[in-house]
Amino acid sequence: MIRVVLADDQALLRSAFRVLVDSEADMEVVGEAADGAEAVALVREKGADVVLMDIRMPGTDGLAATRAISADPALAEVKVVILTTFEVDEYVVSALRAGASGFLGKGAEPGELLSAIRTAANGEALLSPAATKGLIARFLAQGGTSQADGLAGEGRGAARLDALTAREREVLTQVAAGLSNDEIAERLDVSPLTIKTHVNRTMSKLGARDRAQLVVAAYESGLVRPSLSE
Repeated sequence: MIRVVLADDQALLRSAFRVLVDSEADMEVVGEAADGAEAVALVREKGADVVLMDIRMPGTDGLAATRAISADPALAEVKVVILTTFEVDEYVVSALRAGASGFLGKGAEPGELLSAIRTAANGEALLSPAATKGLIARFLAQGGTSQADGLAGEGRGAARLDALTAREREVLTQVAAGLSNDEIAERLDVSPLTIKTHVNRTMSKLGARDRAQLVVAAYESGLVRPSLSE
């Protein structure tokens, strides 16, 4: 059973999400929060697996809450899915840097929301890595910066990739392109299990919680160059 916490300052929206989530046999809502501080407290109390986090809330916002969850070793397995009404939002990128597993528009179809919860809970790439890549690429291409502290580990330059092997850099480039393990394996003519091992080692070396942060790292290090046309 996937345990879900809903964090949004709109009670009506939380109610709609609760009905949807609770209608599924493999997931349940274990708590609702109207602000980030309440969300963090609920995650700790209820042992949530996934948090659907609105990024713009009064008081403690979703970005601060995401940072708090990511910084707590006891919550290392908790996945945060950012809910946003904005296609390109500095705060969304900041949340990805801070440890969120990905983002989803509030206008998404019910099936997309449920799929995102399951995907995040399984620790896989959230919904569409290509969408995450596109958001970051457009944002950075426009000269955007963030106030977030970034991934665990210091420095955003190319030096952060020094610990990676040539093959790990190659795999990171493919991850940043939005490809799945199976797709990367086919391109590099190796097994998906081998790619999974490379991805896991790369996440460990870069201090990334999941693939979404690998996409951020690839762009911020200059390994992949953003394009305004993406």
